[in-house]
Amino acid sequence: MFRISDFGFHYHFISKQTLNIVNDFFDDLRWRGLIHQSTDETQLAAWLRDAARTVYAGFDPTAESLHVGSLVPLLFLRRFQQAGHRPIALVGGATGMIGDPSGKSEERNLLSVEQLRANVHGIETQMRRFLDFDCGDQSALVTNNFDWMRKFSFLDFLRDVGKNFPVSVMLAKDSVKGRLGRDDVGISYTEFSYMLLQAWDFVQLFDEHGCELQIGGSDQWGNITAGIDLARRMRSAQLYGLTCPLLTKSDGSKMGKTESGAIWLSPERTSPYAFYQYWINVDDADAGGCLRMLTELDREEIEALDAARAEEPHKRASQRRLAEALTELVHGGESLRKAQQATEVFFGAEISKLTDRDLGEIFADVPSKELPRARLEGDGLNVIDAFVEANLAKSKSDARRNITGGGANVNNRRVEDIARQLTPADLASESVMVLRSGRKKYALLRFVD
Repeated sequence: MFRISDFGFHYHFISKQTLNIVNDFFDDLRWRGLIHQSTDETQLAAWLRDAARTVYAGFDPTAESLHVGSLVPLLFLRRFQQAGHRPIALVGGATGMIGDPSGKSEERNLLSVEQLRANVHGIETQMRRFLDFDCGDQSALVTNNFDWMRKFSFLDFLRDVGKNFPVSVMLAKDSVKGRLGRDDVGISYTEFSYMLLQAWDFVQLFDEHGCELQIGGSDQWGNITAGIDLARRMRSAQLYGLTCPLLTKSDGSKMGKTESGAIWLSPERTSPYAFYQYWINVDDADAGGCLRMLTELDREEIEALDAARAEEPHKRASQRRLAEALTELVHGGESLRKAQQATEVFFGAEISKLTDRDLGEIFADVPSKELPRARLEGDGLNVIDAFVEANLAKSKSDARRNITGGGANVNNRRVEDIARQLTPADLASESVMVLRSGRKKYALLRFVD
């Protein structure tokens, strides 16, 4: 087993070997690939088995919404709560003013106080969807480290906390060493001090809530062990740390990144349809890991999906189940239903009860054209003219042949009458009409005032 020693006592990367002292909860975490590093796994597993514990994870408020990369630690907290422990979600209102240098090659841009407040509020609201805040002793808690950091003056913090923190510990951190060795970027004193603030968070939560375990992504190991060491020096307390892998693809790149940007948990930033489609399109090599790390499906179902993926990969059963489970968890059952309906629409299902935004998401890459809404009024727009306007027919005679031959559809409903006049009643949403020629050639007509 490979061991590392940062603070005079040993930590280790998790071995996959079966341990003598373990509980079902820890077994499940390990099977799902959720344990990356830990302070003495044998002791930690037994400690968690003996009593209900308080555990926390921190989230930087760099935006008003969490993204899919935040799902692993957030669902990690949720799993602990379901196992009978109390979760604390810490939103870094204070540390967010600085920015964590972990995993960053350049200095972060500092956010304004107003933007940070908005971000903290947005993230707190999202967390309430994943954690139970009304279940007795295991009720979740959201905290903001700005609440205690604002009480410190600079001199008080240096005197009371900083004197217990060896500079050698900070210099040994990989992200600091990497930045110190670069002439083009370097690292400011502000970001250099981040570890000290997060370490104090752990001590503060231990003092106020008896929190003895911090969890986070693997890039947080240095910050977590710094907090453990600070608590040992200042409180003579034994605290614990546990990290999970970062959410990455099989090629090592970060998951949740697309050409159009990150996949967010906020429906305003990433629609439920786009969220659903992202998971539908996950590569086969990544589907099994996502099912384990991100869903609450049981082992039997996941292994059955693994087998189906190996035998019939073209059916994409794993991806469909992954998309269903995550969309329902993040956005709810109604949003899942609409995302599934939207997917069916793209493959020919009749269109009803969708909005302009829905259709814009579904047919994002489909050509569209704007026409005056007045053309639908009165006698309406002849269906032949509509197909010509949408460039789905080269001429009126071409459109006529397509319609009489059964290849023309309006809102995925076949149109066979060349005299048909389209009116506002034929709109698929507030202002959009969907035309299709043949099986897959789509175009949108947008009618504007």
